[in-house]
Amino acid sequence: MRFEHVLVVGAGQMGGGIAQVVAASGRQVSIYDAAPGAAERGLATMQRSLEKLAAKGGAPADEVLARVRVVDQLVAADLLVEAVVENAAVKEAIFREADATLPPEAILASNTSSIPIATLAAVTSRPDRVIGMHFFNPVPILKLVEVIRAPTTSDETAAAIVELACDLGKEPAVANDFPGFVSNRILMPFINEAVYALRDGVAEAEAIDTIARLGFAHPIGPLALADLIGLDTCVAIMNVLHEGLGDAKYAPCPLLVEHVAAGRLGRKSGRGFYEYA
Repeated sequence: MRFEHVLVVGAGQMGGGIAQVVAASGRQVSIYDAAPGAAERGLATMQRSLEKLAAKGGAPADEVLARVRVVDQLVAADLLVEAVVENAAVKEAIFREADATLPPEAILASNTSSIPIATLAAVTSRPDRVIGMHFFNPVPILKLVEVIRAPTTSDETAAAIVELACDLGKEPAVANDFPGFVSNRILMPFINEAVYALRDGVAEAEAIDTIARLGFAHPIGPLALADLIGLDTCVAIMNVLHEGLGDAKYAPCPLLVEHVAAGRLGRKSGRGFYEYA
């Protein structure tokens, strides 16, 4: 399945990045975001990213952007990729609307990082054509796409999404439908333990990240990574893990919850465990 036209819902850092890599592959992209001005801001971010890549030998920014259009509602397409806030109710509403709007043969995919795909499939009339397609930030740079199969996802749907991920220049890895899947079931406790180390005074944030970077050969420390992901998103993912797996080890550290309550969400708010210009 070629997926000539892809509808991306959500124009934030993930949705905008997904739209960019899909358009760069030669496909037509429609991008929708209910927040006023969000899609336009996403396009501006996309243009800056494409210009940087063009300077390194990538396709001209204007050429890629010519394949992207902003829409003010969900439209028919071959594939939906949903990339909105990590909230089950919000995602379910989008999947209901997409199920009614997109043709019956279209596949509905979610970029969710923790919410079970089965709960999204259950609100549609095509559970065999619902799947997780979890990209990683920054989408144009990182190669992994975690492909999540719900119990109802068909072999044909999974094979089509794996093929698409490869065509986008990504490396797909298939996981089954459990809370947090593979990536965040491993990553979030790592970040959470780093927050506990900060809260308990084991070391300052910069020292914790330096130890993780140099000691584990990671490109970025866990606290800086949490700021990049968004501390609110980290809390949302950990709550899904905690509730879905029923294990107290997945409960978010109180300091992490306090930061979110204070509006310290990381890079997107200008302050998290670090401050950003």
